[in-house]
Formats: sequence, structure tokens, C-alpha cells
Amino acid sequence: MPGEVIDRPNPQPLPSQVPDEVLSLAVKLEKAKLDEGTARSLQEFRRAANYIAAAMIFLKDNVLLERDLTFDDIKPRLLGHWGTCPGLTLVYSHLNRLVAENDLDMIFVVGPGHGAPAILATLWIEGSLEKFYPQYARTKEGLHNLITGFSTPHGFPSHINAETPGAIHEGGELGYALSVAFGAIMDKPDLVVACVVGDGEAESGPTATAWHGYKYIDPAESGALIPIVHVNGFKISERTIYGCMDDKEMVTLFTGYGYQTRFVEDLEDIDADLASSMDWALQEIRKIQKAARSGKPIMKPRWPVLIMRTPKGWSGPKKLRGEFVEGSFRSHQVPLAQAMKDEGELKDLQSWLSSYNPRELFTKDGNVTEPMLKILPKDDSMKLGQRKITYDNYEGVKVPEWKDFSVKKGAQASCMQTIGQLIDQVLVDNPRSTRIFSPDELVSNKLDAVFNHTGRDFQWDEFSNARGGRVVEILSEHTCQGFLQGYTLTGRVGLFPSYESFLGIIHTMMVQYAKFVKMAQETTWRKDVGSLNYLETSTWTRQEHNGFSHQNPSFIGAVLNLKPTAARVYLPPDANCFLSTIAHCLRSKTYVNLMVGSKQPQPVFLSPEEADTHCRAGGSIWKFASTDEGLDPDVVLVGIGSEITFEVVAAASMLRKMAPMLRVRVVNVTDLMILGTEGTHPHSLTTADFDALFTADRRIHFNYHGYANELKGLLFGRPKLDRISMESYREEGSTTTPFDMMLRNKVSRYDVAEAAIKGAAERNEKVRIDMHVLLSELRHEVQKRRESIMETGKDADDTYDTPTF
Repeated sequence: MPGEVIDRPNPQPLPSQVPDEVLSLAVKLEKAKLDEGTARSLQEFRRAANYIAAAMIFLKDNVLLERDLTFDDIKPRLLGHWGTCPGLTLVYSHLNRLVAENDLDMIFVVGPGHGAPAILATLWIEGSLEKFYPQYARTKEGLHNLITGFSTPHGFPSHINAETPGAIHEGGELGYALSVAFGAIMDKPDLVVACVVGDGEAESGPTATAWHGYKYIDPAESGALIPIVHVNGFKISERTIYGCMDDKEMVTLFTGYGYQTRFVEDLEDIDADLASSMDWALQEIRKIQKAARSGKPIMKPRWPVLIMRTPKGWSGPKKLRGEFVEGSFRSHQVPLAQAMKDEGELKDLQSWLSSYNPRELFTKDGNVTEPMLKILPKDDSMKLGQRKITYDNYEGVKVPEWKDFSVKKGAQASCMQTIGQLIDQVLVDNPRSTRIFSPDELVSNKLDAVFNHTGRDFQWDEFSNARGGRVVEILSEHTCQGFLQGYTLTGRVGLFPSYESFLGIIHTMMVQYAKFVKMAQETTWRKDVGSLNYLETSTWTRQEHNGFSHQNPSFIGAVLNLKPTAARVYLPPDANCFLSTIAHCLRSKTYVNLMVGSKQPQPVFLSPEEADTHCRAGGSIWKFASTDEGLDPDVVLVGIGSEITFEVVAAASMLRKMAPMLRVRVVNVTDLMILGTEGTHPHSLTTADFDALFTADRRIHFNYHGYANELKGLLFGRPKLDRISMESYREEGSTTTPFDMMLRNKVSRYDVAEAAIKGAAERNEKVRIDMHVLLSELRHEVQKRRESIMETGKDADDTYDTPTF
């Protein structure tokens, strides 16, 4: 069955068992009567927008119905989503009025991303499309270009994206609009974000958690949200959960979330109902903000939320072949899907588009008529499609000199503890443009130095309320990611520290963001934004205490799959290199930066100056660990990742003693992207540089933190790959000891040493003669280590002593 069988349009939810008394929690308002001019402007704006939105889905010619439609006027492929459009045009028209009447600093975040026809139509009417795209001027030709180009290779796509003026949210994958909107208002005290959440999107887990976003908004320092839940009752072929919840269930749900709930559902006088409700929401916001900014904050304020119930596909075709269309799932996408070849549907389309009476809405030259312009802000820069904060607002970040926080070469230091000191200073120096978003893991990840001068921004907690904390900790990776995206796309810089194994939760969110930035860079008018900065620690190598579920480096691969213009993956080997890396990433723009490192104490192999040089190069020969500083090696040993590199250095030290005739070159790679074939990435080494670093013909063994297929993909296309061997995470783990994790995944010093001996034996006769004895000795040591671990439950005391040469 393709969809539900419904016996009436726009069916209402059945009564619940919740007591009627809870309806007293819903906000009751006196509906203000709109003056005749404003009411007419709202209605004509909406009619025009709905006409354009519908026409965009169907028409390739005759865009103003100057004659009866023919099959030749209809696009060969009908793409787009009509059902959500009438609700979006309704909201947009009223936001115009709200901005114009209150001189409001506002942007609009749209959850139903496939409602692009509605948003593009409204942007055309207000003149914002013309500002950024002259071919979409408010003329007959401009309207023709917009309507006929929609969802074709030369026009706008079917969803809201970075090409859409005013947008800061990639509309496609549902669930993130609300958290993005909350991120946008942080540290923007005058900003109000109107955010429409569709009732389909409301079923997603990320949206459900994002309703708690206000608990992280300090009204003294940040702006506010007007969330509008658009309940039209249907998804693609079924009713929605919210569409089946009555007012009692809805009001109790949102009261529990911390909101005052206002239902907007008077279909006979929807403009007066929505106008009164928006005015009330703004008044409530101002009341809460005034209290906070006068030093008397309201503890647990109840913020406004609007629940707007309107029919799906409102004003569209009522029925088709005896089935309800308006007020049902059949209006979700293309209501008249056969209009390009069915006479009946073509006539229905003619009737539908004519019902808006376009001759009353557009002038002879194709512009809109004067009345609908009266509700628009007079200042173009205040129009929702022209807000500079959405496309040119990068503030930058002041990053202190990282060498001031460096660690002495030869000491042992936790990378996370070390960079925590620098991050703390960044927060001090950038008190309104930098934040940390973390899923409750900062202390566990040894980044607690960030709390030296700030705190958490959890407003419902009496111990952190109204204290200006710069750290948002919420146990929802999706919400952290949404906050980070909204914060970044409105000009600021954020940092997302996480356990390595759980960053994969936001894989597709990160990909959607990267798509947005890619398309933004292809426009002529969007300016650069800060980078997304991920700090991945508590890695699989030291998650032996939490077990197999916490051992997962797969997010590296997710970032590697992005466009080369975006993807940046760093695995700094020690604390000084990590300082250099994070300072660079915080200053960078438009990238997705992934920094992977250890939180446990590790040897500091490089001085600050050496670390600086090493990180600029992305990789280098570690002469101190190599034979004759790396000259004429039998084999090249490469470490990528802090704990993994430690095992390489330990192996080189061990080989120096047990096989002094074996000549080793040790290389560390800190910037993973240098390994890509020449020309595949801005950082990839030329063939000559690759050979200079790794030799042109000697055996190379990679000891790699992530999955081997990632490394193979990077190296594919390099000459002489048959000389390369590699070990990496093998998806082997348990609750065990750190060194047992190395052994299980064959990245231990013994495994590296075995690979070195086998590789060197191919060209070094002295090594080949003793190879069997040397390998037997290594395997014996491995067996002794395993037996000791099984017997004592811990690693040998000297396991992590700094190797000597």
C-alpha cells in the first residue's frame, strides 16, 4: 500500500487521556485585528509566493499564464516539494511584518529544507535574489529564469543550500535546524532567529534533544529563538507523530521542555492569529532578556514556542481521482505528477495556478504589485535574505603564541593537558567569539585547564547559571554539532572535543556542513567562515579500560572522503606538535579540521622550534631515532599517530641494540594529507618530495592509527607501492591493557621491528643471515609480554619509558 487511506482531509488528532486541566498551560491571547492594509499585504504576498512556488515545480514556459497551459509548458521532470510551501510562505510573510514593525535583527532558519520553492519565491519577491543574482531580477525575464530554472542543471536545486540567500543550514537531512539556530544566537544579544521545525523533522532524535537548547542560552549575553513547529500532519505517505497528538499532549510536552506554548490554528483568520502570536513571542523574549540584563535573571524562564497547525499543501489541489490531496500526504511532493502528459491533470494545474489570480499580483513587466511590498523592511540590509550575518560576518580569533605553552624536549606530557592551557587563553582573549561544544567529556579528556578562567554555560544549573561560561557540555553529539555549525556560520570559531569512538555519530551532519561550505565557496558573494575544529582524543589505543565499544577511529575516514579543499586530518606525535597544530587550526578558515591525539602522558620528542618546522612540513625524518640521521637506510619506518609513533621509536631503539647492522630511517607524518598522490590534495607531496622523505626504492613500513584502507586510498597512485607494508587498527580490542591493544592490532614495537627486519633483509646481507634468530627473539619477547599481562593484569613498568639511543 503506497500510503494511508484517509476519509477526510486534514484529519485532527484523536482525543488523548491527558486531563483537560493541562490546557490551562496553553497561552490564550486576544487576537489583535490587523489593519486592512497590512492584512491585504500579507495575503497578496502569500498568494504571489505560493503561485511562484507551485509554478517552479511545473513550468518551463508561460510562467505568468498569459495563455492556457499546454504540455509544452510543463517540465519533463517534475521535481520539488509542495506540501510544506504554504506554511513557509505564511511564516515568511509574517516575519517580514515583525522585522519591519520592530526594526528587528532577525534571520530565518528553515527545517523543511525541501521547501526551497517557498523560500526562493519569497526571496524573489523581496528583491534579495536580484541582489546576489542579477538574472533573477523582479522582471518578467527574471521570474521566467527563476521558475523555469528550478531543479534543473542551470537553476536552483530542490532544497535550501548555500546558494540560497539568508540560509545558514543545508536543507536535506532532517533534524538539525533547531540546534543550528541556537548556535547562531549565542553571543549575539540582539539577534532573534525564527526557526521553523517541520513535524516530520520533529520525529528525529537530534530535534528532540535540541529543544533543550534554551537551557544553554544566557539571555544576558545571547539572543533568542522563536521556534515555530509547523504541524501539517503528514510525511511522504503517513501521518506524523505530532499530527496525531492533541493540544493537551503537545502543551504538556513543551511545558516539560521549558516553553510557553501558543497554538496557531485559526484557519478562518490565520493572519490575525499568527500576527498576535508572533507579537506575544517577541514580548516574552524581551521580558526575559530585560530581567537578565538588569541583573535580575529569571531562573528557568519559560520561552515562547508556536505550534502552527495548517493543512499540508494548503491552497493546492483539493482532490485527484477521488483521493484527497490538500490536507493529506499526497500533497507532499508533486501533487499532479502526470501533468506533462495527462489532460485532466494539466487542466487541474491550470485551475490551481489560476486560483491565485496572478494578473492581480504581477505588473505587466513582471514585477510584484505595490501592496505586498508594504510589509517588507524599508532597509534592504534588514530583509531576511540580505542579512550580512548569514554570509559575511567572520570575526576571526586571536590565538596566543603557542610556544609560550610549550613543553621541554625530553619531558613527558599529555597533549590534551598541554593544549588545554592554550585553549584557556584563547577563551580569555576571545570572550564573545569562541566557544567549546563538548559531550560532557572535557575533564575525562584532560582538558579541564579550560576551566581556569571560565565555566559551563548550563543555565538551568544553579551552580553555573548567569556566570558567562564559554563551555557548552551536553551529552548529545548531534546538538553539539548543530550548535557549532550555527556558531561558525554566523562568523565565530568553535571547538568540538570528543572521545574518538563517538565522533562518528555526527558523520553525516559534518558531511552536510561540508557540502554547504563547498557550495558557499562557489558563489561570488559568500565570504569565508571559520573552520570546523574537531579534537579527537581518548583514542582506541588508550581505551582499553572502557572496552571494545570505545575503540573506533573511523571518523578519520569520514573526513578523508570530503573534498580536498575541506579535508584536513592531523595526528600530532607529541604535545609541542599538538600546540602548533591547534593554533593553526583555530586561525584557519573554511576547513574541516580533525586533530587526533593522546590524553595520556607521552614523551615530548621535539623542541618547540623543531615541532614548528615539523608541522609546517607535515612530516619529517626523525634523525635522532634513525641510523646515521637517516642516511642510506635499509628500511623506512613511519609512525602516524601519537601512541603508534611511540611504538615506532621504541622499535628503532630496540633494533639499535639487537641488530646494530640494520640501518633504519624513522619518519613521522603529522599531516595525513601529505601522503596523497601528487595533485590530489593541496598538501600532497610531489613525487620528488615523497621520494626524498621515504626514499625512492627502499622498503617502507607504515604504523598507522586508523584503518589500513584509509592509508591505501591515500597512497594509491604513488609509484612502487609493492615496497610498502602497513599495520593499523584491525578492529581487535577488549577491556585489557594498553600494550595488549598494541599487540592485538599488530602495531606494537615488536611488530614494527619484525617488519623492519624482514624489509631490511632484502638488501642487507648481514640482516638476512640473522633474520631467523632475530625474529625468533622478537616472538619470544611477545609471548613473555602476553603471559605477564594475563598473569598480572597490567603492562610491565618500563613499557612507556622514553626510548633511548
